[in-house]
Amino acid sequence: MMDMKNRSETVPGENERFEELGRGCYAYSADGCTNTGVIIGDRGVLIVDGQATPALAEKVLAKVRELTDKPVKQVVLTHFHAASVLGASAFEPGEIIASDLTRRMMDTRSREEIRVSRELNPVLFEGLAGETTGIAPSMTIASSMTIDLGGMDVRLMHLGRGHTMGDLVVWVPGSSVLFAGDLVQKSAAPYCGDAHLADWPRALDRISAFRPNALMPGSGKSAIGAQAVAAAIETTRDFVVTLRDGAAACVEQSLGLKDTFQAVSDALAPHFASWADFEFHLPFNVARAYDEALGLDQPQVWTRERCADLQDALSGAGTAGQPTAEQAADAVETVEEQLTAAETDHVDDAGEAGSEERVAGLVSDSDFAASLALAPEEDTDHDGLEPEGQAQEETTLDLSAEDIIVSDGETVADGSDSQAEKILENAR
Repeated sequence: MMDMKNRSETVPGENERFEELGRGCYAYSADGCTNTGVIIGDRGVLIVDGQATPALAEKVLAKVRELTDKPVKQVVLTHFHAASVLGASAFEPGEIIASDLTRRMMDTRSREEIRVSRELNPVLFEGLAGETTGIAPSMTIASSMTIDLGGMDVRLMHLGRGHTMGDLVVWVPGSSVLFAGDLVQKSAAPYCGDAHLADWPRALDRISAFRPNALMPGSGKSAIGAQAVAAAIETTRDFVVTLRDGAAACVEQSLGLKDTFQAVSDALAPHFASWADFEFHLPFNVARAYDEALGLDQPQVWTRERCADLQDALSGAGTAGQPTAEQAADAVETVEEQLTAAETDHVDDAGEAGSEERVAGLVSDSDFAASLALAPEEDTDHDGLEPEGQAQEETTLDLSAEDIIVSDGETVADGSDSQAEKILENAR
């Protein structure tokens, strides 16, 4: 039977590296761990992603303290996965910031995400308290915000769905450094179990448009220099497109999941088999690509039971193959019900939209466009943010009308130019 646990002999936290990427910008990386970004301004420190455990986060903090004793003002969570968020509290930040969509993913998925992650990768989460249930952001943003760290502007942006629905990137224009989270990988296989593979390349295009001189990927060494950054982005694109198109071709041929897994593995292996976590991530990556090819826009939640079903299907021990149309529809309905439940608990005080409208936005083709349509002041009035760290709504995106998607999944129709222009104006 296929073993889906991470059997790497890598010891998480070994061979730690602390690289300077540009003025005031650093990247912490270590074997077996996700990366953490560090941005130091005159008034304080901003951390990008918080490691899997407080103990691992303390290792990052020790490196920071070799450079400065300034307080950690913010921890930015680029997405909801346990390996990047569960150590965030160790930094004792003034604010923990995530996107609105990441918060919604936390509300609907974090409990199972933490449980499954700990079981599949126990060494990474060693020492984590048994009662850990997740971490809640103290602030969320819809599309973008700017933080003034004192002599250092830091821009947080949601550039579209990709690695997850709610990915943020962190851009430091004065240093030409971009912290990409798991949207970009340089030497580790991307994890695509919660991905939107059709949208991911567009997010990569938007990252490229900033022309960073240095980029911190989700794990491993950073890309330093424009050429290295471009190579990392294009290699990530190659992985995502090969995975997506390979699974789509198999579904078109009515192949089952097991045969699809083998075909996609054969397509990816020549270029990516030597990358860290390739075998560990592959079953989840193929399962998500298979689902998306069948028309499941929203990734299914990874539960123990679903992992066991996937393991059986890929081992030939179960009957799980290509779902019927009815099964696919049931899966979509289940995900929508979960998102609806989360929305019931988190309705805006302003009450600008009913729950039905908000769920429609969640399952649209591009939540990036949905988020841009929100009023700019929604992101700027956050109680508890200290005056010197005041956030300001701002983006510097070079988008065209073709990038704007409305809630029915179609591009803006003829006669709706004014709607597209309004959204683009908000983006700029």
